[in-house]
Amino acid sequence: MTDPIRILIADDHFVVRMGLTAVINAQPDMRVVAEAGNGRQALDLFREYKPDITLMDLRMPIMSGLDATKAIRAEFPEARIIVLSTYDGDEDIYRALEAGAWSYLFKDALKDGLLTAIHEVGSGRRYIPRAVAARLAERLPLSDLTPRETEVLKLIVKGLSNSEIAKSLTISIGTVKIHVNNILSKLGVNDRTQAATTALSRGIVHFD
Repeated sequence: MTDPIRILIADDHFVVRMGLTAVINAQPDMRVVAEAGNGRQALDLFREYKPDITLMDLRMPIMSGLDATKAIRAEFPEARIIVLSTYDGDEDIYRALEAGAWSYLFKDALKDGLLTAIHEVGSGRRYIPRAVAARLAERLPLSDLTPRETEVLKLIVKGLSNSEIAKSLTISIGTVKIHVNNILSKLGVNDRTQAATTALSRGIVHFD
């Protein structure tokens, strides 16, 4: 018999971890070896247990799942991480895969995809479900925002005016207007309201 796939679960909700553990440990070829409640703990436990696969939630305290994924992959390039998230925006998916995740699953679709993803990734293959691939395909290259444009967009989402944004970022109103025009162009929208709506729906900005 081959050794079971050793799995680390990182999610800040105890009930979620309990449910995942029950499903996984019911499989003869899988075993949960550790559970983390935040990204920092996930990194520490990965160092300790060296799991075959890590199930990583994106939204966690202290260190986000995205930052934890980056940190783990930087230290352990061979690490195989499956992201489990309620975030379904194309930008969220892109960032996770860019950070080194091998798979991305929506939490509301785990019943069908979780065990398949674990087996596929455990065998050295990336696993991108059709629904995830469809959302990722919506991401246009022209939508790449600069760090400053992303800062401005976050403040637009919060409802700040150009003058308030200028004061917050210590830049001129004229510079803010340039950034706003660039944002509208890159997102393919006509006004600030549409920009805010698009930013939230695509996961470029979140209400945290």
